Amino acid sequence: MMDRPRSVGLPWYEEDSYAALRARLADGDKLPPLYETWRVATEQMEREVQRSGVSVVRVPIAPDAFAAWCARAGLSPDAAARARYAAEALAGDPPA
Repeated sequence: MMDRPRSVGLPWYEEDSYAALRARLADGDKLPPLYETWRVATEQMEREVQRSGVSVVRVPIAPDAFAAWCARAGLSPDAAARARYAAEALAGDPPA
């Protein structure tokens, strides 16, 4: 049985950049059109993870910085890349 992580990085979007980020993501059409809808759903998921005993750390995803990081890493700007970006930031290896 695998140990549960003590903490996880949660890709977090700011309201003022949500529309721009959503437009630039390979899977942006899978995110809710409205920031408030995304925020409410994400905060609910965040609480569920915390209730399981795992600490959640919000990792800001800025459109320009994330796009540049994806380009350098050769990754498509999708959910997998956002999860990797957050995990690297949480591991103390902040995405450059």
